[in-house]
Amino acid sequence: MMSEKIAVLVDSGTDVPQEVIANGPFFMVPLRIIFSDKEYRDGIDISSDTIFPLIKKELPKTSLPDGEVIHQVFDQIKAQGYTHVIMVTISSGLSGTYNALRVLGEHYEGLTFHSIDTKNVGIGAGILAIYAGDLIKQGKNFTEVIAEVESKIPHTKIFFNVDTLEYLQKGGRIGLVASLLGSALKLKPIISCNSEGIYYTVAKVRGLNKSIDKTIQLVKEQIGSHKRFNLAVTQADALETAEKMRARLHELFPTAENIYFGKVSPALAVHTGPGSLGVVCQILD
Repeated sequence: MMSEKIAVLVDSGTDVPQEVIANGPFFMVPLRIIFSDKEYRDGIDISSDTIFPLIKKELPKTSLPDGEVIHQVFDQIKAQGYTHVIMVTISSGLSGTYNALRVLGEHYEGLTFHSIDTKNVGIGAGILAIYAGDLIKQGKNFTEVIAEVESKIPHTKIFFNVDTLEYLQKGGRIGLVASLLGSALKLKPIISCNSEGIYYTVAKVRGLNKSIDKTIQLVKEQIGSHKRFNLAVTQADALETAEKMRARLHELFPTAENIYFGKVSPALAVHTGPGSLGVVCQILD
């Protein structure tokens, strides 16, 4: 049997931190952010810091990675001697990227592909890709990596605190959160993805501090008596809150194997809006 060399391909909406990608077997295809007069490649031409002033003037559309760009990345992976590719994307319930990559992979010669629908978004999807990378580095084969990563999908949960529901609503990504549009009440919803990979409301709390406390309580409930787990914190225009959250998680869960820290991709930030904070808990045992 020929030896496998496995790459992990993600879309930019998985929010895998840049230093993880650089350390790789990781490759990334950017989502597209389309304004009336200009198009940007997510995370390449635009960052979640530079997008908010633009969003105030016009809410852009977000779109799948360009087919040609996907092909170029496939070529790059093949040129670097990889034989197998595990594609890890944000939820098929929120984006067509999963299907686009799967279909293009089926028609591409010279690489063996497998697509994983994380049913998750942002670093909730990204933490599954990072886990795949870890398993590859441990020397697991293609079939083993896929089985282990897929077994973790139901045990990986993101909790998103958004400052306002306005952006999710405008972007049409409101899912099962629609009943919550009483923003006049200063309610801070905590949003997650359900087993279908669609947004739903986990909790409604008043004000930011309560929202952070509630998120920590939700993480605690997830962890329960489990011994092995990863955590992640991600933010869009909420760095200070995110750093506080990271410090609290360190303090409360000192045995976490990793606490990843990063930014919400611009394509996702278009939907969550400024002042968003995401926390992920991934149970490993």
